[in-house]
Amino acid sequence: MTQPYLDTSVPAGVDPGEYARLLRRVHQAVLSGGRPPASLRPVIADSWERVRRSRVDPDAARPAPVLPREELQRHRSASPLADLLPMLRQSLMGVAEEASYIMVVADERCRVLWRDGPVRMRRIADSTGVVEGSQWSEEAVGTNALGTSLAVDRPLQVYSAEHYTRGLHQVTCSSAPVHDPRNGRALGAVILSGPARTVHPTTLALVSAVAQHAESQLRGRHHAHLERLRAVAAPLLSGIRENVLVVDSDGWTATAAGMDPPRRVLLPRGLQDGGAWLSGLGRCQVEPLPGGWLIRPGGGEAPAPTEVVLDLAGAAAPEVTVRGPSGGWTHRLTLRHCELLFLLSRHREGCSAARLAADLFGDPERLVTVRAEMSRLRRHLGGVVESRPYRFSEGLRVEVRTPDYAADLLPASSAPGIRRAREEVARAAHG
Repeated sequence: MTQPYLDTSVPAGVDPGEYARLLRRVHQAVLSGGRPPASLRPVIADSWERVRRSRVDPDAARPAPVLPREELQRHRSASPLADLLPMLRQSLMGVAEEASYIMVVADERCRVLWRDGPVRMRRIADSTGVVEGSQWSEEAVGTNALGTSLAVDRPLQVYSAEHYTRGLHQVTCSSAPVHDPRNGRALGAVILSGPARTVHPTTLALVSAVAQHAESQLRGRHHAHLERLRAVAAPLLSGIRENVLVVDSDGWTATAAGMDPPRRVLLPRGLQDGGAWLSGLGRCQVEPLPGGWLIRPGGGEAPAPTEVVLDLAGAAAPEVTVRGPSGGWTHRLTLRHCELLFLLSRHREGCSAARLAADLFGDPERLVTVRAEMSRLRRHLGGVVESRPYRFSEGLRVEVRTPDYAADLLPASSAPGIRRAREEVARAAHG
């Protein structure tokens, strides 16, 4: 399992009280148009730019109206995190009690679904609006650990005046997203929040470890679902003499007969019983199963794609659409694959592994990581990306849809190549 980067707030060896005072001077200078005495962390500076464009008032921002009890209960029941709540409480409540924190579990839209902690801390949380049913996106309350960690899709600690709104300057929060292991989507986040004086890097390490444990439990449930799907499909496969594949609703392979199965098949949205063109398999016959699909590949070479649309501007997560003579499909991308495809789109002549490593990590020596990611990307996007050098296949029409504002271009990315692209877009926008 890849360990996430832990974006803690207070530099090592620095006194938190002195650092909080420095941050308040930075906050005052930035908001008044003056020259700040120090630079913000890039993740915070980027967030402030997004927040200022959303016209959040640093003196009056409050969470959006609290959800009615019935609607809150509906979101709780629909959340995949509901079944994990006992584990989350067991993992975090001991620390919350001892260190004067509150524990928060939120959904992917930054809505607080559950909150727990010492009575005194719950009262303080009430005063700042951290109540069940409140919404803590950047657009609602400015930079905060919950909203910003989900915006950048990684664990994050926000301390004192790193919060955009002054009403949160006495608070420190650590948040870590929890992802669905089937598709990589953020299901929500777990958060520990408390007084600024309690700031400590281990808090972020704890919520990150708990989020990973939650993902591990979800992964185990997914494996159990694939086992059930194999059991359902076994009688059907015993009587079939042609190539056949059984996948779940997200395209993960449960079992196969007569063929070497891919680990995952990219399924188009709105897949229905009948004929369909599937990436890497070509024209197939598709039949529904309880919790999945039975796929009969038609055989022969899959037709080469003719068009790729990389959509980084949509309200939802970034996605790629591939079209060809037999149809097309749309796939939601991981952040790393978004970065790779965007970088390749800027260099149609191709990129070496060293160049991609420099653009992704600022280190041209990280060749093994780049080659592994490109191998995974090419398995997903058959006929779209070539190697030696890495590039989009010749003859493809490639369209990249980017957001209107530079700060919204892959905001979760800290890759040097993406940051340079944002700066170029910003300069072009200002003439």
